[in-house]
Amino acid sequence: MGKKSKKKIVPGPASHGRSPGSLKPSAPTPSQRTYAITDYRLEKPTFTLRQVCVGDQVRYEIEGDLSAPVPPIRESKYLDKKQSIEIYRWMLLNRKMETALENLYKQGKVVGGVYFGLGQEACSCASAYALKSDEWLGPMIRNQGSLLVRGFSARDIMMQYMAKAGSPTKGRDASSHFGDIEKHNVVAPISTLGDLIPVLSGVALGARLQGRNIAVMTYIGDGGQSTGVTYEGLNFAAVQNLGLVLVVENNMWGYSTPADMQFRVKDLAERAIAYGIPGVIIDGTDACQVYDAAHEACERARRGEGPTLIEAKMMRMKGHAIHDAAEYVPKPLFDYWKKRDPIARFENCLVNLKKWLTPAENRELIAGVDQQLDADREFAVNSPMPTPESAAGGTWCEDGCHEIKPKYGMPKVKKGTGVALKQTESAVHFK
Repeated sequence: MGKKSKKKIVPGPASHGRSPGSLKPSAPTPSQRTYAITDYRLEKPTFTLRQVCVGDQVRYEIEGDLSAPVPPIRESKYLDKKQSIEIYRWMLLNRKMETALENLYKQGKVVGGVYFGLGQEACSCASAYALKSDEWLGPMIRNQGSLLVRGFSARDIMMQYMAKAGSPTKGRDASSHFGDIEKHNVVAPISTLGDLIPVLSGVALGARLQGRNIAVMTYIGDGGQSTGVTYEGLNFAAVQNLGLVLVVENNMWGYSTPADMQFRVKDLAERAIAYGIPGVIIDGTDACQVYDAAHEACERARRGEGPTLIEAKMMRMKGHAIHDAAEYVPKPLFDYWKKRDPIARFENCLVNLKKWLTPAENRELIAGVDQQLDADREFAVNSPMPTPESAAGGTWCEDGCHEIKPKYGMPKVKKGTGVALKQTESAVHFK
């Protein structure tokens, strides 16, 4: 279904994607180096967004061709029939759960807001699916599909949004701010964007000190990718060859600011060059592309070859959160990406192209997801709220309240000075 392309980057004073003024990219000379960015996409949209001011009003207009046909799903090099159907099911559950959460919010049953990953289900589910059960995930607010893949149930997530006593945080927090370091190996989202990157790098370092090279995965948006802590955390992972898989979810909008007004590079994957690590571009609505890129990045991590930056290009099909109607988005842009719905595309691939599901089997699968979700929603709605007395619990750490034990084995560190340390024994700068 087509070959992956290599995007050549030529370093130089005017080699970035959108050069200012009259500067032109210079021709490579023998003294210059070139770099390749792998691009798995089967289509490369060329439209751009332009800010228009009319009086006191500001709006965005789309420029470019929006009539291109929807490309096929790329043939996966690694997924078999069973795995593909499992990812498809997680994607369905992800979307249907968020629809249920939207309805619960409108019924006044949700405490706080709701953040949606509509249009990003393939990115969340297929990427998390590439991790092994003993590896680690640090999701962001739109990666509720990845939480499902890691073992949290839809009722866990719905109870969390409703601040119920049986929620993962026992009603002490809402939204998607929860994790589990005991069973699911999930680090809770951090509101200050980018902070999960050094945290997950630290998890990979901790595993190495215990004798293991593992893959750890986290996400950042196109806006959050420009934060200082993102650079610091990714640079640390690169220098120490830590197994960080960073998925940059370029969903075209940093809240209400379009990507074209956020950064100068053409593709965020180009930023991997500055760290000396691989950069990969994928279609975030193609589950096969997402999984293959994540799988290869995880395998690199397990071999001790360091981090990978994966840029997943897609569209955020709702506003920043449920309070945001996204009226700043030009309607033709929504129409364009609606035709590239990740679930509809994957369903067509499995049912009509691969014929791994018959229409009857697909209807049965969808009915099973609906049945599971109905049961989870009823359980969550009928669960009790926390008692007032419980608010005092879990505030202070008491003796033995949470003993932290090594996950993979006792750290191996040689004593003495002047002894070369192996990577599996200690990071080089820890004496």
